[in-house]
Amino acid sequence: MTVTANETKAAQGAGPVSNRWFGVGGSADVDPRAAGANAAREALAGRTAALVIVFCAADIDFQAMLDGVRSEAGAVPLMGCSGLAAIAPAGPAEPAVVVSVLGGDGFEIRISEAPNVSAGQRVAGEHVAEIVEELTSDHKLLLLLADGLAGEQHELVRGAYSVIGATVGLAGGCAADYFAYEKTYQFIGDANGIRVLSDAVVAAAIGSNAPISVGVAHGWHKVGEPMVATRSAGGSVYTLDGEPALDVFAERMGSTRAMVADAKAFQLFALRHPLGMSRRSGEDIRVIHGGDLGDGSITCLADVPQGALLWIMETDRPGLVSSVDDAFAEAVNGLGGVAPLGFLAFDCGVRHLILEPDGVREEALRFAAGAGGVPFAGFYTMGEIARTRGARGMHHLTLVMVAFA
Repeated sequence: MTVTANETKAAQGAGPVSNRWFGVGGSADVDPRAAGANAAREALAGRTAALVIVFCAADIDFQAMLDGVRSEAGAVPLMGCSGLAAIAPAGPAEPAVVVSVLGGDGFEIRISEAPNVSAGQRVAGEHVAEIVEELTSDHKLLLLLADGLAGEQHELVRGAYSVIGATVGLAGGCAADYFAYEKTYQFIGDANGIRVLSDAVVAAAIGSNAPISVGVAHGWHKVGEPMVATRSAGGSVYTLDGEPALDVFAERMGSTRAMVADAKAFQLFALRHPLGMSRRSGEDIRVIHGGDLGDGSITCLADVPQGALLWIMETDRPGLVSSVDDAFAEAVNGLGGVAPLGFLAFDCGVRHLILEPDGVREEALRFAAGAGGVPFAGFYTMGEIARTRGARGMHHLTLVMVAFA
């Protein structure tokens, strides 16, 4: 599926301004090389891409799949990662591979990578963001795909922001496995070949002669009274309202600190009752993934600043599905009236888990409706990246949409 800038302008009754284009292809072929080749062929539609973006299942033969993509795309810049599941226009089966491509002389691309990010997330973010300085286009986006198991990804985002500042968009997602929490994979390719990495971040600095916009929505709502993180550091919250955080959380849930004795059961419960951190634009979601029986602290997957105002959050299927509309609306509104050429989606894997198969199918229909015939693709993540204002940009249980005009 491909839409060109000329076609979208023609549909609005205006003359063409460039030959930019955005294409999407997917394949459920059981042969990984064939799946990669088929998805790339559909996305490219006989054209040469400026950037190829690959999302795939976590259990595929990555090298064979990427060889298939490269057989069709050639030695153009490539990035991608493994995910819980792919997001793409509806087909006969959930695709094992989804390929998105940006093309035309209206795009300007640079790619970068940083290995061993768990040893220094902030430095890794700073390193991959430096490529933005090479862009000359009016509109810029730094797209990041990071290891979802590296921890403290908020430091990665802070590092990138310290280089690009507030005038460059920032979006992406964290690679996932099937909730095994063992290993995720990131891909990057150039004229020297394709590399399959772990514990890494891959980045693309995208310049364009038309707007690029980011939309964020989550579909969760606040329940109960607010709480203040009276002592916290990084993702660890030690006290809420001056009391051990685990005790406060457990009491709100009608339980006691002992609820963390069964770690797996506690994590599953906490996934459905995250913390919402107050922001001017709404709430950022913070997933609770552990608690300490000894000191009564709770641990979140992203930072909770001391003094933050927090609520316990809840949701349901209608709330999660309706957030697709909100994310699309924010992304499209940010284009300033220019018609969208294509969309990238970064949707939390826990949302996929909570929605269950029927809800995932409902969400897929909402994606198609929101895109309105424009190509879209993405994957279910282990963390979402989007900075629309301020230095913070790490999210969980959230949907991030990137719109290209």
